Amino acid sequence: MLKVDGVNQFYGESHTLWDVDLEVPSGSCTCLMGRNGVGKTTLLKAVMGLLPVASGSIFFEVNELSSKPAELRAQQGIGYVPQGREIFTQLSVEENLRVGLLARSDGLNEIPELVFEIFPVLKQMLNRRGGDLSGGQQQQLAIGRALALNPKLLILDEPTEGIQPNIVHEIGDIIIRLNKEEGLTILLVEQKLPFARRVAKHFCILDKGRNVASGSMENLGEEIINRHLTV
Repeated sequence: MLKVDGVNQFYGESHTLWDVDLEVPSGSCTCLMGRNGVGKTTLLKAVMGLLPVASGSIFFEVNELSSKPAELRAQQGIGYVPQGREIFTQLSVEENLRVGLLARSDGLNEIPELVFEIFPVLKQMLNRRGGDLSGGQQQQLAIGRALALNPKLLILDEPTEGIQPNIVHEIGDIIIRLNKEEGLTILLVEQKLPFARRVAKHFCILDKGRNVASGSMENLGEEIINRHLTV
């Protein structure tokens, strides 16, 4: 479904991604892993068109995206939950969710009932300002906003960051449900190894902006962990 092939990216004079490849099969949940500062968020932003790529290709289904504007990614069915959530704190919960509707290709202007099935707390808080929600509720809102556009692929950048442990488990349950029951393809960045093992079927590890390992999550062994993930 998503195929990144030989992508290079620069911040000024700094070469941040070196010939990076990534494949996310349709229906899978793939975890992009690595220590802090190795290029994980940079790669997601490149996929979403928020950072330019110097060379290489990014295919979503049959469409090559690397030269297309960022707004086209959402219109083609990619939902994105950035690191830090980035909700609109001055807007209500309902208004935040409606932002997701703007990118729908079918023109639907009603918030899908699935959003409230998965996050019933959001239905109870429709008129509350986003900035008044707890961190866990804001993360639910950010995921709900991405789901409102009815994506084929959901990209989550560190969805458990800064979230209390009981909500972390709940978010894991939601990711598993979306992937296994709703058939949604998911790509996430995650630092917590137990969480990644629980929700993802595949892994891809970056180190210093380069691919160093990938495969089935069950094959992620101690040698790879010690070499590329242990701080």
